[in-house]
Amino acid sequence: MLFDWFVALRYLREGKIQTVLVLGGAAVGIAVLVFLTALISGLQQSLIRQTLSSQAHIMVKPLERQARVLPGPPGAVAVDEIERVADRVRSIEQWQQVMRSIERLPGVVAATPTVAGSAFAIRGDAQKSIALRGIDGSFAQVIEILPKLRAGVLEMQGTEVVLGSVLAEDLGVWVGDKVRLATAEGRSEVFTVRGIFDLGNRDVNQRWVLVPIHAAQTLLDLAGGVTTLEVRVRDVFAAEQLARTIASYTGLSADSWMKINAQLLVALRSQSSSSYMIQVLVILAVALGIASVLGVSVIQKSREIGILKATGTSTRTVQRIFLIEGGLVGLFGAGAGGLIGAMMAIAFANLAKSPDGAPIFPVDLNPGLFVIASLVSLVTGVVAAYFPARRAARLDPAVVIRYG
Repeated sequence: MLFDWFVALRYLREGKIQTVLVLGGAAVGIAVLVFLTALISGLQQSLIRQTLSSQAHIMVKPLERQARVLPGPPGAVAVDEIERVADRVRSIEQWQQVMRSIERLPGVVAATPTVAGSAFAIRGDAQKSIALRGIDGSFAQVIEILPKLRAGVLEMQGTEVVLGSVLAEDLGVWVGDKVRLATAEGRSEVFTVRGIFDLGNRDVNQRWVLVPIHAAQTLLDLAGGVTTLEVRVRDVFAAEQLARTIASYTGLSADSWMKINAQLLVALRSQSSSSYMIQVLVILAVALGIASVLGVSVIQKSREIGILKATGTSTRTVQRIFLIEGGLVGLFGAGAGGLIGAMMAIAFANLAKSPDGAPIFPVDLNPGLFVIASLVSLVTGVVAAYFPARRAARLDPAVVIRYG
């Protein structure tokens, strides 16, 4: 076996320009593979993280009431009239029991009750339409809001409120200031600002107002009830399947973030498909480069191969020599290409940053990426070397020594 490695390394050293070209081609191919994979994976994770920063993985609500059809008068030619159901806040029946059942399902990390409805925030002459949300202490286990607090705290009691940064700026309030919340039905209450958050979504920052769940129940005339159960799951991509399980188990409406953001998922899948296609083309280019260079090497060294076989070197040994060459090229491509690709990805991520210092184009350089790239490079090198190795092993020593 040492003889195989010795000859393979000698052939690579003697090739010089050919060896440099094939090693450079393999390294560049793997570098492109690592760079594109890290960039696309980082962008996808960033999009999902931003989407879920203000949204639960699964939203459980009461089923929507169906509109009733009122038939026309007997014997009259008339179109049936559709009576729409009054749009009002409805509670989930026996929501405590339902939430406990959901929390026991495999894959569920946490669940929290919320009371959601429309209201107005009033401060002096300023009046803004808001999305009122009543929450309790378990809310932070579902929505990661604690790291997004710009000022104050999330703990609220009685008539305390936490609101978005854009809304706070529009109303001209800060922690400790007073703001009146009022509903369209005429119920209102004065609240003290307890905290201000920034979830990275302008619409959320402009509309969300968080109050204690009991205060929201009073304002929305929903004594003891909740409108939504928000669920966080362990695997975000298993949310849709788990939502179907919850819907069939509880008889309620359960929508996953994947269903709510269907267009986003289509875009992510399109990105992944484009990435896979580019990766396949890169791997094919690397394989063809290795195969062509080793093929030329077989022709150039046919006389030497013939002498080796004439002196007793077996056909399998000759074949292994060229397979080792392909493997060495693949290993070099994995090492050098992985390093170059990582440097390119880091440099690209540092080109543009948001005001908070986070990269606008994040990259995902996880260890698994380099392991996969190394395996792909090694397998590509060996597979690309197979046909030149097979051709070398089939050479007739008498013919190549005489006519080589």
